[in-house]
Parts: sequence; C-alpha cells; structure tokens
Amino acid sequence: FESTNHNAWLKDHPIDVMEKSGKLAFDYVALRDIEEDEEILIDYGPLWDDAWYTFQATHPYARSGYFRHSIGVPDGFYPDNWLDVTDQYEIAEIQDLENNPLEPGVALPMTWAHNGKALSPKYGYIVGLEKGFSDRFLAYSEETGVIELYRKLLTEQEGFRLESDEFTTYKPGALTNTSNASDEEMEFFAQKYKADIYRFNMHFIAAWNEAARKSVIDGLGDAGFDLAVKGIGERFGYDNITCFHASYMGMTHCDKALMHSDIYATNDKSWNIVFPLITVEGTEPELNIMAEDMNTVVGVHYLKDIAYAMGDFGFHQTRPSNYFDPSQSDGEESAAPIRVVFGAYCSQIDETNIAMLRHIYDGDDPAPFADQFTELPMREVHWTKTGSATLRHPEGSGLPETCEN
Repeated sequence: FESTNHNAWLKDHPIDVMEKSGKLAFDYVALRDIEEDEEILIDYGPLWDDAWYTFQATHPYARSGYFRHSIGVPDGFYPDNWLDVTDQYEIAEIQDLENNPLEPGVALPMTWAHNGKALSPKYGYIVGLEKGFSDRFLAYSEETGVIELYRKLLTEQEGFRLESDEFTTYKPGALTNTSNASDEEMEFFAQKYKADIYRFNMHFIAAWNEAARKSVIDGLGDAGFDLAVKGIGERFGYDNITCFHASYMGMTHCDKALMHSDIYATNDKSWNIVFPLITVEGTEPELNIMAEDMNTVVGVHYLKDIAYAMGDFGFHQTRPSNYFDPSQSDGEESAAPIRVVFGAYCSQIDETNIAMLRHIYDGDDPAPFADQFTELPMREVHWTKTGSATLRHPEGSGLPETCEN
C-alpha cells in the first residue's frame, strides 16, 4: 500500500487495485499482546467451516479424496465499495442506453464504467446515430442485393465459394427483384480475407466501379450518416472530412482474428466508423477494443444506431464466434445466421497525411479508387465546418462546375 496512507487503495475500485498490482500483501496486526507459546489461529471463514464439518461427517470410503477448500475471510474484511461489483471491464456509455441514450451526432470517448476514465482519449470513441439509421441502411443494402450476395457467399452456395484471400466482382443487383436498372450497373468486389491464417470466414464487400461507390455514399447520406461525420469533425475541430472508403464486413464463424489497426500515423485525422446491419441475438460480444495502455481489451456488442469509431492506432479485433459453419451444413443455408457490419473510413486528408493514406489504402489488393490520393485538394469532400458539403452533395476539385446564368 502507499506509504503515505496504507488505506489509500481501499478507496479504489477493485479493478484499479488489480491494475496497480497483480498481488496484494496483507499485514496481520495483533490487537493485543501475544503471550509466550500462545497459538495464533486464523479464521478460515464460515464456508470453510461448513465444508470441513461436511467432510468429517462423510464416511471415509465415501469421500472423494483429501479435504480441500478455499480459505475465506471474515465478514467486514473487505471495504464496502469492493463488494457486489463486477471485476469485468465495461464501457459506461452503453450500460444503460434505454434510460441514457446517446445523442445522435455526438462523438464521445469511451470510458470505463468503474472509474469514468477514457479507454483512449485519442482513438476510442462512440458515436450516436439517428434513430432508425441502421434499419434504413440495411434496407438500402437489401434493395441493392448486397445482403443476398452475403447469404450466398457465407453459406458457400454454388458459384459463390471463394478461397482464402481470393476476390472477385459481382453485380448483386442481379440477385434480387428489389433492385432497379441502375442497381444492376453497380459492381462490387467480394474478398474472403486471409481465412487460412485467421481461421474465420470474414468476407469484405466494397464498391468496384464508380456507380457502386457513388451509390453507397448516397445510401449513407440518405440513411443519415452525415450526422455522424459532422460529430467527428466538430469533436476534433477538423476543417473538412472525406469518406474515402466504405466496406461491408460479413461472417458466420471465427476461431481466431488479428488484433489490428486499420488506420495509423495520419496525424490523428482519420477514423474507421463501424456500425452493425445484421447481428445474431443472444450471442457473446462481437468486437474487442484495446485500451490505449495496450494492456486491457474489452469486448462489446454491436448495437443498432450506434457506431464505434477507431482512429490512428485504434486496435480492435473480431471476437471468436460460431453462428454457422458451411462445412457442417445440413442443407438449410437459407436460414443460416449471419453477421454483417459496415465500416466507413473518413479523414481530413491534407498535405500532412495524403501519402500515408495512399500507402494504407493501397497496401492490400484490391484497392479501387486509389488514384483519389494523387493530389490535393480532394476530388470529393463530404463535410466541411461551414456545413456546405454532404455525402449526397459533396464539394471538391473533381466535381463538375456549375454555370450561373
């Protein structure tokens, strides 16, 4: 304990105490003089007593073995603030959303429920989305055929089975009768990402041609994602933001995944904003987020109308899960549970980070639209601090000029 006050740690939450030391040393202090040859006894607690008396009353041949039982402590041994509390790390902002909902468009640092401290004031944020946003963007994704494409890919139906790290292009609009002619012009690439290394069936789906890219950006805007982009921009005092990449992520099982950061070294100007479209009810948390100290990892559920925003060096990881394994299918692929989330990569792209962002974006194949990082100013800007740009109505150097009469 601290030398200046040997009871200082007793006022802290048990999690904070465990972070200070993996072991606690207890000093036993005599409250009266101990006589010579007097035996010193330790109270093992009532549970130990009950277990011992039960052991003694059991016939030796009926005993399972030698007596073993954990040693308890007397009542009142621990301070009251250590009792009836969890030793699990939890995020405060998602503890009671029914009574304390997140305000749409507000970006807040994720904080620990036990002490109110931020996981990372730099890269771990939670963003409130408009009510109904997740359902609206899911409807868009269903209408354009992306969700149907996922059902075929994740259940490995004929013609839709990819090998590890293989990618190919599809026109998902041809898979559904809800799409229109313009939807059927859109091409998306699908990639089964490093499945043999990470032992999961994560498939990325993202725009391959310009028609698909523009449709996804418009779909985000129509669903209300401008509010989230604005929240990040205002929180960090950016001048502008471009959503330079957007990707679906779908899977049904995961044995092991990589703890990774999608964005790094961009001068704290870039974010991967992730939100759910389809989740499987009654399951364990789906996403691990690492605290800035690199020592603590917390599991969180994907929640409707809520986004997690990971900035530079924001390490995160898909948690183990097993909703459906195509290799053990019983032929009911159409009813197989799947999980689909969406990540929007958004940044203030300027002379301080454009080279790094091109390096990050172009680091893995496929990387369509990498030429957007060749020069400044950006061809599209989707938010400005003046409020003049939106996802559906962007500004930028690559847009056609309008003529005034």
